[in-house]
Amino acid sequence: MLLWVLRILFLALTTLGGYAVSQVRPELIEGGVWGAIMGFGFGGLMVAIDEMVKGFSLRAFSAATFGLALGTIVALLIDKSGLFVYVEEAPVRWLIRLCLFLSFGYIGMILAMRSNKEDFYLIIPFVRFAPQNKPENLLVLDTSVIIDGRVADLIEGNFVEGIIVIPRFVLKELQMIADSNDAIRRARGRRGLETLSRIQRNTRNEVKVHEAEISEETEVDSKLVRLARALDAKLFTNDYNLGKVAELQSVRYVNINELAKSMRPTTLPGDCFNLKIVREGKDKGQGVGYLNDGTMVVVNQANTLIGQQVEVQVQSLVRTGAGVIIFAEIKTAAAA
Repeated sequence: MLLWVLRILFLALTTLGGYAVSQVRPELIEGGVWGAIMGFGFGGLMVAIDEMVKGFSLRAFSAATFGLALGTIVALLIDKSGLFVYVEEAPVRWLIRLCLFLSFGYIGMILAMRSNKEDFYLIIPFVRFAPQNKPENLLVLDTSVIIDGRVADLIEGNFVEGIIVIPRFVLKELQMIADSNDAIRRARGRRGLETLSRIQRNTRNEVKVHEAEISEETEVDSKLVRLARALDAKLFTNDYNLGKVAELQSVRYVNINELAKSMRPTTLPGDCFNLKIVREGKDKGQGVGYLNDGTMVVVNQANTLIGQQVEVQVQSLVRTGAGVIIFAEIKTAAAA
């Protein structure tokens, strides 16, 4: 709404400006009505251009300006090289110069807008467009870790410090999942959007939406790794394969699942705890229960205590590919 107020004010000023020019310089514009119409037309043209470039970011504008300047310098060098010294007709020479500057200016702009920050580092190797006295701790979140939601708990618990970076292409992927016809995917997408809302409400960590669209890569995972490497950021994910790809490309990453495994309480033989028996075990007389973190506990002589709370004592632990299985004995029975 404020934008349209500014646009209307701008149109009013240009209309008045056109009318004023017609009064001060009548030889340029005859009549106040024509002056007002021309001023309004100029303002309308500017508003139309503003509407057409509304998706044009400051980074794209600065890149286009840099590319235009570079292309103009190349065209100027070619023009001054004496390559067209034998063109004697002034109109033909003027046309050649016009095509030369327009062509190289356009090519320079397109190349600069398609380039990323790493390409500028190659051109200016010792310049970094970031303050050196206070290095930023950037944390890039991928789709899986946003949908999981535990990263929001870590941020709210002040276990994660830094600037949270949400790439625009991750937001688009979340929106596509939330709009899916499949009920399960739709629920996962909406959970991810709710997680982002929780993260944004947290005041301790700044949240930024990164507008970079890496056109050279088609897969979201490849875009994430490339963006994290370009920003020198840490990638948060739940995807094991994405983490390994990031590691191969020297990108720092945190796998929330691995973090959760490392934070599980250590259980040792001789430890006692209360456990609810939920089903029978595979062998005769065994009952099975689960700890809060999902670890399976096999209790001997507990098949008759299904649905009851018992105190058990750990006898041994067996590590498998899926995790740890605890074998225990009943110590005392508690009230159900």
